[in-house]
Amino acid sequence: MTAGDLPPPLTQADFIPFEPAQAALGHSLFYDTVLSGNRNISCAHCHHPDLGTGDGLSLGIGEGGQGLGPERTPGTGADRVRKRIPRNAPGLWNLGARDLSVMFHDGRLSISDIYGNGFNSPAEEWLPTGFNSLLAAQAVFPLVAQFEMAGNPGENEVIGAVHDRIDNAWPILAKRVRTTGDYGSRFVAAFDHINAPEEVTIVEIANALAAFMAVEWTSFDSPFDQYLAGDSSALTPNQQAGMALFYGDAGCSTCHAGALMSDQEFHALGLPAFGPGRTRVFDPYARDVGRMGESNRLEDAYAFRTPMLRNVALTAPYGHNGAWPTLEAAVRHHLNPQAAREAWTQADAALPEIPWLAAVDFVIQNDRLEMARQAAVVPPDARALEERQIAQIVAFLESLTGSTVDTPPFGVPIWFQP
Repeated sequence: MTAGDLPPPLTQADFIPFEPAQAALGHSLFYDTVLSGNRNISCAHCHHPDLGTGDGLSLGIGEGGQGLGPERTPGTGADRVRKRIPRNAPGLWNLGARDLSVMFHDGRLSISDIYGNGFNSPAEEWLPTGFNSLLAAQAVFPLVAQFEMAGNPGENEVIGAVHDRIDNAWPILAKRVRTTGDYGSRFVAAFDHINAPEEVTIVEIANALAAFMAVEWTSFDSPFDQYLAGDSSALTPNQQAGMALFYGDAGCSTCHAGALMSDQEFHALGLPAFGPGRTRVFDPYARDVGRMGESNRLEDAYAFRTPMLRNVALTAPYGHNGAWPTLEAAVRHHLNPQAAREAWTQADAALPEIPWLAAVDFVIQNDRLEMARQAAVVPPDARALEERQIAQIVAFLESLTGSTVDTPPFGVPIWFQP
């Protein structure tokens, strides 16, 4: 491996600048349940810094659940959850990067002028304009997702509006926010174009959330970043050996390419299938076809976006459905997908017990035809590495953890109650 094989170092110039006052406002909103239909879940319940900005689960427990992370319970009575979140909650590191062009596991949000508002999104032409970033546009969609934050039909006015048309819910949430506590006056102070609380829309709310997430979780001070910046002693010999494999014989950098360590493309890796799946209208209940659900192209079947890797050691479990509990297991799958699929067991999935959903959790594995379709896209090639080499790759991935991740600018507010 030569220096030319390595990506350029990240610098602050690679990230969009955000206003500190807007980030401070977004900090409050991120941890506040005011943005959920039933006022019972916040962004932080599924993206908490103590859990690597994820939730520590393969598939999350959303609206209606109680608690945080692996200890989160599915609720009781009429308020209990009706479905697991179909995909793993991704980490939020470096989402303010200028070069980021696509989000979500299936890429259903991307930068585009196809609808005249700057984005190709599930809201199509009904997405408003004025978002300060791709990250801000992303922030509005969990708010109107039934099982994530909006709630079930008949429970609140937000979900009722969503079922009419997606953009009808955002003004309801905006009015709720600007009339709660001191949020209205804080928006006036933080945004130059807002002269009165009545002018606050979902766009300003999303822009504040994006400012917070970007400021709080920009990370490029890991030992690997220090090495890229010229400190040859920043990595241990074991980590350097893993880096050589990552950018060499193991082939990891083919997809985890560039300064962000992602090609922002979609690849079918054949992860074991389970959970309710993110289905289309005509899909079987538990199927998840990945990128094809967005593109409608058969060649995209079961393909998912390449994740960025800064702080990856903090964000277990791994994969679009959290199939693998450890970095080592995820690395082994990438090296030999077929063997890893055969070795996987249901116990590898971090799924808190939900008795009324148990029949769905692994039902897809009984669908012979669907399993055959998924098996057909499993990469056939295997890379034979020694055990010490696998350990070296894991050591390198652990060197991607930032040195200041435990001391972010804002931190968890003392009033947050999971």
